[in-house]
Amino acid sequence: MGHIFQGRFKAILVQKDSHFLEVCRYVVLNPVRAKAVRHPRQWQWSSYRATTGTVPAHGCLTVDEILSHFGQRKASAQQSYGEFVQAGIDSASIWDNLEAQSLLGVEGFAEGLRPLVREKQQVREIPKGQRFVGRPSLKRLFSDTRGKGSRDRLIVKAITDYGYSQMEVAGFLGLHYSTISRIVTNIGKEQQK
Repeated sequence: MGHIFQGRFKAILVQKDSHFLEVCRYVVLNPVRAKAVRHPRQWQWSSYRATTGTVPAHGCLTVDEILSHFGQRKASAQQSYGEFVQAGIDSASIWDNLEAQSLLGVEGFAEGLRPLVREKQQVREIPKGQRFVGRPSLKRLFSDTRGKGSRDRLIVKAITDYGYSQMEVAGFLGLHYSTISRIVTNIGKEQQK
C-alpha cells in the first residue's frame, strides 16, 4: 500500500453496472489483497463498514448509489452488498480483464471506442496502451498469417497502425528486433516505389 498520491492516478471507464460493482468491490478489497487486514471491515479508512451499515457514513460519503444495486430495502441491500464483497475476496483482479489499461466491459467495448480516440494516438502524455484503445492483440493480429509476405505486412501494420514497438513484435514472433527493423525498412521502400 502506498500513499494516497503515490504513483499515477488510475481511472477506469466501465461499460455496465455490473462492471461498476466489480470496481467498487475491488477498491474495498485492496487492503485484504495487500494483506493489511483479513476482512475489509477491519480497514477503518474503507467505505465498506458504512456501506454495510456497521458504522454511520461520514458526511462526505454517500452509500445510497451502490446500495441501490442490491435492493430497495436498506437492510437487505446492506447484507447483499456485504455478501457480494465477501464473494470477491478470492476472485481474480479486475486488472486481468482491462483493455487498453483503463476499460472494463464486454468483448468489443474497447474496439467501439477506437474511432473516438483515433486523433489522440500521437499524444505522448497518454500511455501507449491507452492511446491505441481497441487495437487487436498481437495474438489475434497474427492468427491468420499465410506466408512470409503476409506476416511481414502484418508486422508493419502492428507497428504503424496499432502502435506496437518493434521489440514487442519481435518478442511475440520470436524474431530478433533487427529482423523486424529490416522488414519495416524494406516494406517502407517497396511502398515508396
